[in-house]
Amino acid sequence: MSYGKGCPGQGCPTVSPIVCDPIVIVRDHYVPQLVPVIHPIKVVDKVHCCPVEQHFYTYEETGPVGVGGPVGPVSVSGTKAAKKRAGSRARRKR
Repeated sequence: MSYGKGCPGQGCPTVSPIVCDPIVIVRDHYVPQLVPVIHPIKVVDKVHCCPVEQHFYTYEETGPVGVGGPVGPVSVSGTKAAKKRAGSRARRKR
């Protein structure tokens, strides 16, 4: 059997071409896609009570008892405080 160059008229009939299934070539392209990620933060304010001592002092004075009960009200003099203030002024002048 002789094979020609495929030209019609040289003894070979013309034939239909054979079409194969296509070869698939995949080219991957990556494009950034923003995805929201939510991080919830919950702030809780707490109040902690810490005991701190606060001292209160009470006192009672009684004077001499007369016929009709205690003798007059008792008062506290501020002369020591006045003397301290006068002394501190004298030191500042130097």
